[in-house]
Amino acid sequence: MADGFATPHEMQRMTKPNPSKRNEIMRSIYKSRYLYVLIIPVFIYYVIFQYVPMYGAQIAFKNFNPFQGIWGSPWVGFKYFTQFFESVYFLRLIRNTLAINIYNIVVGFPAPILLALMLNEVKNRVFKRTVQTVVYLPHFISTVVIVGMLVSFLSPRSGIVNMVIKSLGGQPIQFLAQPGWFRSIYVWSGVWQEAGWGSIIYLAALAGIDPSLYEAAVVDGASRWKRLVHITIPCLIPTIIIMLILRMGGIFNVGFEKIMLMYNPVTYETADVISTYVYRRGILGAEYSFSTAIGLFNSVINFVTLITFNTISRKVSETSLW
Repeated sequence: MADGFATPHEMQRMTKPNPSKRNEIMRSIYKSRYLYVLIIPVFIYYVIFQYVPMYGAQIAFKNFNPFQGIWGSPWVGFKYFTQFFESVYFLRLIRNTLAINIYNIVVGFPAPILLALMLNEVKNRVFKRTVQTVVYLPHFISTVVIVGMLVSFLSPRSGIVNMVIKSLGGQPIQFLAQPGWFRSIYVWSGVWQEAGWGSIIYLAALAGIDPSLYEAAVVDGASRWKRLVHITIPCLIPTIIIMLILRMGGIFNVGFEKIMLMYNPVTYETADVISTYVYRRGILGAEYSFSTAIGLFNSVINFVTLITFNTISRKVSETSLW
């Protein structure tokens, strides 16, 4: 190199891959070969069921005809997006979807955290495991059975809830036929079903806290409440933030099956969400392009929301998904 300038031969030598570094990468891959083998089925699953179907998303911009196929169907641009935005149902769908999700976040998101904190304070192992088993079990009950239980419990004639109301001198309430009750029934039954299962990840995070922190706090005379406030919760915050970001990334997604089983035309006012509307128009009405446009719009909004909250979290708390 003369006068600070590299010769062509030197430039070629500098840009040539370093054999030792390449060999180090290969050795690292070979050392972890069994882990990569375990990843292969997951990679294949995502390619087949997540990425390949993206090819069909283009029918949102076409007047899709099954006999003409995706490529043969005529291009219509943003026709179906405009049709959805101008629909009389647009604002209702957005309002209901956001209302149910925000309600679920406010009520359902803290529930597994509180449950994990309470279980973490239980010292009796037998009692702790018994409680864990009881609260985990509802997760394994199918949605159909859950809704069937709700129908039985809330029946105006023989439901246990209305029997209690009548025994107290009140009048029976048709919970599942009143729009005002739908969101609360949906959210609180979901909390009962998923709070126990959702607490697992927080219990795992609590198990990873350094015990020496608690030992030092005990030596300093800190009470159990102070240990909870100053050690447990701060150590749990990064996990809480990550889970909240993931939850916010799906703020326009609502459980399709449960709402389909619970709602009826009487409760459409508060129960009809984007996913159920897509089902009625796309599957029952065979309007494939229109329903795909709505689904694509929903996915884009969720993606933007995820990026936004991840960016905010990274700037505010320095904790983020990436």
